[in-house]
Amino acid sequence: MKVYLDNAATTAMSKEVLEEMLPFFSEVYGNPSSVHSFGQASKNALDTARARVATALGAKPSEIIFTGGGTEADNAAILGVAQKLQKKGKHIITTAIEHHAVLHACEKLEKEGFTVTYLPVDEFGLVTASQVEQAIKDDTILVTIMYANNEVGTIMPISEIGAVCNARGILFHTDAVQAVGHIHIDVVEQNIDLLSLSAHKLHGPKGVGALYMKKGTNLPPFIYGGAQEFKRRAGTENVAGIVGLGKAIELATASIDENAKKQTAMRDRLIDGILKNIPEVKLNGHPTKRLPNNVNVSIKYIEGESILLMLDINGIAASSGSACTSGSLDPSHVLLALGLSHETAHGSVRLTLSEYNTYEEIDYTIKTLETITQRLRAMSPLYNPTTKSFSKDENTHSH
Repeated sequence: MKVYLDNAATTAMSKEVLEEMLPFFSEVYGNPSSVHSFGQASKNALDTARARVATALGAKPSEIIFTGGGTEADNAAILGVAQKLQKKGKHIITTAIEHHAVLHACEKLEKEGFTVTYLPVDEFGLVTASQVEQAIKDDTILVTIMYANNEVGTIMPISEIGAVCNARGILFHTDAVQAVGHIHIDVVEQNIDLLSLSAHKLHGPKGVGALYMKKGTNLPPFIYGGAQEFKRRAGTENVAGIVGLGKAIELATASIDENAKKQTAMRDRLIDGILKNIPEVKLNGHPTKRLPNNVNVSIKYIEGESILLMLDINGIAASSGSACTSGSLDPSHVLLALGLSHETAHGSVRLTLSEYNTYEEIDYTIKTLETITQRLRAMSPLYNPTTKSFSKDENTHSH
């Protein structure tokens, strides 16, 4: 059996998305900036996609800028605000568990004389609006907090944080790459000024994303050389990719409740099965305020890498955290921020679902993981099943 449970890293492109994209590789090939009918056909397709993305977010089409993905959108938002408002202030607020697209952009700004407050999270990966409020200084120009965490799936109190930022007149950016298409988002109601998203997390193509930029925010261009994307991102647009994003986000938001219900039920079955059948396992992230498709567990006394390799041999694709850091041997910065010890963090596995998964796959995964854990623990010098003596981690609970 082949089971794909790494949907937070990327998703399978849906057939409907591919079908909508295909003509733009060969038949409708005009440059959207050209005035002739070939170009205008491409431009119309861009306009349709822009309207679809805007509708999904409760935004206006003129507030959507297409990018090369979520990372570019994060960089454009954070570095753009810093460039525009540096005379007003040089203080930025974020959290300790952001994606590296946000953290590395903030680190770059620190080298340039900005100060960044990295808010700590609780054991579930949550920050509160009052933490944000307390961290605001006279020279704070931006708050950037992810909508939902890519590793542990915890959903942040975005509306409350947005209200705090709005009341204080501070720009609020959210990296919503994992949330868009899974959770209802309304940028107006939630006081979001800037939002990043990516197509390949919702059954769209890789290499295309978008930045929502609230009217009046007016960030400087982040690529120079032309008038494309409201003079913010020069260069001929990736028409086929953008068409794919438009279709993917339309499909995802049309069936958002139905998909969330299905995935939440499968997610909970997976969590319950793992906690019930495998001793000394910790669920990471918030038990209920989490993405419908995210399961992240620490299986004590064994290495996450070994678990992943053995899952793969058994046809199951999973990960140990962010795909962007999978080459690193360091334990996840997210799990350490949640208070896990290095040992426990190293035994973590992330299983992320899509609506394409089945209950049969979930049950197979539970059974396979149980067998793998028994095998690896039998070889582990750390595991003593009679005394279960080894545990440096105060935060772990047996289930």
